[in-house]
Amino acid sequence: MNPALGLAALAVVLAATVAIGVYGLRLSRATSDFYVASREVSPLWNASAIGGEYLSAASFLGVAGLVMAYGVDMLAYPVGYTAGYLVLLLLVAAPLRRSGAYTLPDFAEERLGSVAVRRVAGVLVVVIAWLYLVPQLQGAGLTLQTVTGAPRWTGAVVVAVAVTAVAAAGGMRSVTLVQAFHFWLKLTAIAVPAVFLVLAWRSAGAPALTGPDVPRFTHSTVVRLDDRVRFDVGSPVRVTVRGGLDGTAYGGTSGSGSGPAGGNGSGGPAGGSGTPVLLTKGRHTAEPGTSLTFPAGAAVPHRDGLKPATGAAWANPLSGAGGRSHPLYAVYSILLATFLGTMGLPHVLVRFYTNPDGRAARRTTLLVLVLLSVFYLLPTLYGALGRVFAPQLLLTGQTDTAVLVLPQLTEAGGAGRLLAALATAGAFAAFVSTASGLTVSVAGVLSQDLMHGSARGFRWATLLAGGPPLVMATATAGLPVADAIGLAFAVAASSFCPLLVLGIWWRGLTDAGALLGLVTGGGLAACAVVLTSVRGAAGGWSAALLEQPAAWTVPLAFAVMIAASLLTRHRLSPDAVDRVMLRMHLPEEVGSLPQPRPGARSPG
Repeated sequence: MNPALGLAALAVVLAATVAIGVYGLRLSRATSDFYVASREVSPLWNASAIGGEYLSAASFLGVAGLVMAYGVDMLAYPVGYTAGYLVLLLLVAAPLRRSGAYTLPDFAEERLGSVAVRRVAGVLVVVIAWLYLVPQLQGAGLTLQTVTGAPRWTGAVVVAVAVTAVAAAGGMRSVTLVQAFHFWLKLTAIAVPAVFLVLAWRSAGAPALTGPDVPRFTHSTVVRLDDRVRFDVGSPVRVTVRGGLDGTAYGGTSGSGSGPAGGNGSGGPAGGSGTPVLLTKGRHTAEPGTSLTFPAGAAVPHRDGLKPATGAAWANPLSGAGGRSHPLYAVYSILLATFLGTMGLPHVLVRFYTNPDGRAARRTTLLVLVLLSVFYLLPTLYGALGRVFAPQLLLTGQTDTAVLVLPQLTEAGGAGRLLAALATAGAFAAFVSTASGLTVSVAGVLSQDLMHGSARGFRWATLLAGGPPLVMATATAGLPVADAIGLAFAVAASSFCPLLVLGIWWRGLTDAGALLGLVTGGGLAACAVVLTSVRGAAGGWSAALLEQPAAWTVPLAFAVMIAASLLTRHRLSPDAVDRVMLRMHLPEEVGSLPQPRPGARSPG
C-alpha cells in the first residue's frame, strides 16, 4: 500500500490514543484511579475496554494467518478465546470482584494469608504479561514493515513508547478510555474491508475453498521477499528471478517492484526483467530483496515447515493440514489453554476490579461474550479467502499479514488503498490496546510490591513493565503471533486457573498447596514455552507436548494443588477462611453487613 497513507493511518491512531489518554489524566486524581479507575466503570464501557485489550495481535492478525495456513483446526483459537469468558462468568467474575483485591497477588495473599504465595503470583503475572507483550510488539513491527518497509524494530519501539506514556500518565482511568475506543475502531477496521472482500470473491465467481487441489496462482504473480526465505517446491515450475536464489544472483537485484501491495509477501501482476529459472522439486532458498515471477496456474510453493494442503484437507478437521503433527492432541490442548487461561490473564482480571459490584461484573462478562462472538467471525473469513486472493503468503510464511494485504489486493485504486489503511489502523489499535492493558497490570503488581502502591510508584513501574518485552521483541524473530499468545494462555491456565477456581470454591486450599501448584504448573508450562521459542517448530510427540503443554500441565497443577493442600490441612485457619469466603460469595448488600465475630462459623 501507499507508505504515506499507511503512516497517516498509524499517526491518526497514535494521536487519538495520546489525546484520549491525556483526557483520562484529567479524571485521574486518587491512587485508586490509577489501579482500578475508582471502581466506577459501567458494564458496557468496561466490556468495550475488555474487548479492546483482549482482541490483540493474535485476534486481529494471528487467527486469520493460522486459519489460512493450517485450516479449520485453528478455529479452536477463536472458540477458546470467546468461550473462556463463559467459564470466567460462571466461576470467577463476581466472587473475584467482591474479594476487594486490586491485583491477582492481592487476591492470593488475602485468600491464603501468605506473602510467599503473593510473591510467586507476582512473578507469574509478570511472566505471563511479558509473554503476551512480546508478540504484540513483534506484530507492530511486522505491520509497519508491511506498510512502509521500515525495519521491524521501529514498530515495536513506537508502540512501546506510546503505551508507556499513556499508562504512566493516567493509569487505569486513561487506559479504560483508550481501550474502549480501540475496540470499536478494530471492529470497524476489520468489518468494512470484509464486506468488499466478500463482494470481490463473488465477482470472481465464488471460487471453491474445499476443492481437491492445492493453492495455485490465479494469474501471473510477482512475489517480492524482504527477508531470507527457505521454501519447498512440490512440482517443477519455471519462474523469472531477480535477486539471489540458491546462492546465485540473477538479473541484478530486485527493487521495490510494482503491484497493489508493498512489503514482504505481497504479490501483483508480473512486470520487469529477470532471468528464467526452472525451480526443481525440493527445497530452495531466496535472499532478501529477491522477486520471483510465477506463471498463472502454478502451484504455490510453501515456506519450509508449512506443508501444502488441498482445499479438502484444509477444510477437514483433524487432517493435519499444513503439517501440524498430532492434530487431535493439539486442538484439545489449545481449547483447554484458551478456555481456562482467560481467567488467569492479569490484564483481563484487573478489569473486573473496576466494576462497581459483582452484578456489574457478571453483566460485563455477558456483554464481552456478545462483542467477541461478533468480532471472531471476521478473521476466519480473511483466513479462508486469503488462500484465494493472496496465496503467495504461504510461500513467504507471512500469513499473519493477510488482514493487511487482502483489502488492497481485492479492491483496486484509491478505494483499496483506503481499505488497507483502515485495516492498518485497526491492527495498530490492537497492539496499542492490548499492550496498554498488559503494561498497567504489570505496573500495578510491581508498584504494589516494590514501590508501596503510590501513584508516583505506578508511573515508574510502567517503565519496568515495558522495557524487557521491548528488548525481547527486537532481539528475536518469534513464532506466529497466535501461537506465541497461545503459549501465554497455557502458562495462565496452568497457574492462576487452579488458584482461582480452588481458592474461590474450595475451603480446603492451603498456602502450601497453592504455592506448590503454582510453581509446578506455571513453571513447567513456562519451561515448555521457552524450549518451544528457542527450538522452533518440530515434529513428533515430544514437540507436540512442548508446543501445546496445557493438556498435561493444567491437570498436573490441579492435582498437585489439591494433594498438597490435603497433606497440609493443619495450616488452615477456619476463621480467616470463613471471612474471605463470605465476602466473595455473599451479595454486596449482605456482605457489607458486620462480619461474624471471631470464632463464629459460617452457616452450613
